[in-house]
Amino acid sequence: MRTEEQVLERIERARRRRPRVREERITLAHGAGGKATGTLIEAVFLEAFRNPELERLGDAAAVGVGSARLAFTTDSYVVSPLFFPGGNIGDLAVNGTVNDLAVSGARPLHLSAGFILEEGFPVDDLRRIVDTMAAAAAAAGVQIVTGDTKVVQRGKADGCFITTAGVGLLDRPVTLDACAARPGDVVIVSGPIGDHGVTVMLARGDLDVESDLVSDTAPLHALCAGILDAGGDGVRVMRDATRGGVATILNEVAKASGAAVVVDEAAVPVRTEVTGASELLGIDPLYVACEGRLVAVVAADRVDDVLAAMRADPAGAEAAVIGRVADDPPGLVLLRTAFGGTRIVDLLVGDPLPRIC
Repeated sequence: MRTEEQVLERIERARRRRPRVREERITLAHGAGGKATGTLIEAVFLEAFRNPELERLGDAAAVGVGSARLAFTTDSYVVSPLFFPGGNIGDLAVNGTVNDLAVSGARPLHLSAGFILEEGFPVDDLRRIVDTMAAAAAAAGVQIVTGDTKVVQRGKADGCFITTAGVGLLDRPVTLDACAARPGDVVIVSGPIGDHGVTVMLARGDLDVESDLVSDTAPLHALCAGILDAGGDGVRVMRDATRGGVATILNEVAKASGAAVVVDEAAVPVRTEVTGASELLGIDPLYVACEGRLVAVVAADRVDDVLAAMRADPAGAEAAVIGRVADDPPGLVLLRTAFGGTRIVDLLVGDPLPRIC
């Protein structure tokens, strides 16, 4: 027990230290969504741009324009390969931005799209990407209303990079924030995790593995609206589990709320193909990115209503309760393993699957 207390004290001391980037140059780990990303954001960007809304570090910022409350978000996409089973960089860019707005409680309205194209990139591939974006926008009920295009010399990019920004209307009297989670709340995931990251990794052909697995990229605006209709102010947090996967989202919730998140490993839905590929790669599916899955933290007395609403939507048909928020140990995520033990699920430092979004 004393050893456990000492470990927890060391973790708490480390978290209290002021973030500092020790590397002299940016590494892939700084884009992985884990510890290195968090340090870069807090020590460089947050330090320079600090303001109350940015300090929330949410999926979207809430800004007031006259009497209206808007959600505003931006994201960039550098996935490799550009085309993969179940989607491509185009619908990934649209769905990712729509989902950042939706999990913030907003009704997505308008997007922008910026393209960085490498000299020599095939026009037919660009048309295919743009057509997919148009279809994804129509499916999500949003319009791409502005954009920009830049072309760089051959070898100065990797085919096509896309940056999107999105605006949505916050027309519900609800505030979703990771700091709102409290002991007794229940943690729900909307479906099997890790499909997207493993699909992209297998599409690169580095592993001699055949699979029918496809990316889970999908818009979640309707699912989020259903959750809020069913759960009301009992919905504390919604986050889409992209870079860093479900584990990173749960760590953000634990850190912001000062509570513990306890997850039951056996309850986490993971497809057999994802489990097998993850074992070959030596990674944990909890850290693998999704592009059509969300994590919700909900008050215990609203769980049945929220689950029913989620399972009535195709995007949440396989929703499952995977854990609960507890008092202790504060700020940590614990996993109850299938073998009956308990381990800490910390943020990763490196990037097990780079460039998957």
